[in-house]
Amino acid sequence: MSDHLHIVLDHTAMVAAGRGNVVASRLIHRAHMEAGWHLYAPTCALVEADRARPGTAEHLAALPGVTVLDLDLPAALAIASSGSWADAHARYAAEPNPERPDGAFVATAEPGRWAGELVRVLDISP
Repeated sequence: MSDHLHIVLDHTAMVAAGRGNVVASRLIHRAHMEAGWHLYAPTCALVEADRARPGTAEHLAALPGVTVLDLDLPAALAIASSGSWADAHARYAAEPNPERPDGAFVATAEPGRWAGELVRVLDISP
């Protein structure tokens, strides 16, 4: 098991952060200040968050503790057939890969949306 904590924000967590969610704010702070904490914003989830709450994408992308994950070719091929690209990109980002061998948690303000999915969920709902 890695000594690093990797967390992927889904679009609901991004919107919650923009609305002042305390848990989301703490995650952002820790990712900026503490070694070993890594917070990711998948591009497709950023787009969906910005549709729900304009300005969210620009704000999150400017935060030093948040790494924006591009929609590269492997990600695009993995999510192309999914109904929600935002959820699919977050799920894809949470899968184990060379940078995150243990995968990542998906932080969400709506944990029910991940029922039945093979992801580890971090519930940030109030």
